[in-house]
Amino acid sequence: MNSPFAASKPRPEFRNIHVSQILKYKLPPPGMVSIMHRISGAALFLTLPFILWLFDLSLTSELSYTRLADFAAHWLAKLVLVGLAWAFLHHLIAGLRFLMLDLDVGVDKPAARTSALAVFAISLPLTLLAALKIFGAF
Repeated sequence: MNSPFAASKPRPEFRNIHVSQILKYKLPPPGMVSIMHRISGAALFLTLPFILWLFDLSLTSELSYTRLADFAAHWLAKLVLVGLAWAFLHHLIAGLRFLMLDLDVGVDKPAARTSALAVFAISLPLTLLAALKIFGAF
């Protein structure tokens, strides 16, 4: 007596990837947005004391504001500020995407891929504008 399950194909075997295979693994756009959302959130959280120190310098006195302006004039400080701008903008736009997904808007695969690509299409040009402003292009 044959079982209906005996004729079916064997189930595919999924193995965990090794650390050495991470760079070769092609992650879909929603996965990239998810991982980068976590990275940007961690970056914002871990640099919060630095951000608060900058905010304190900007508000305490005229002398401390001058100190902040001198600090922010260095190219390395500007690069860090661009990184923080990217973290903020990406985290904000991706967070809005995740809120929409929580509301069951755009959950199907094509819409999720499109919204993930939209996160990059919005956050990266805004980061470029912030970088141009930080480096004094306008």
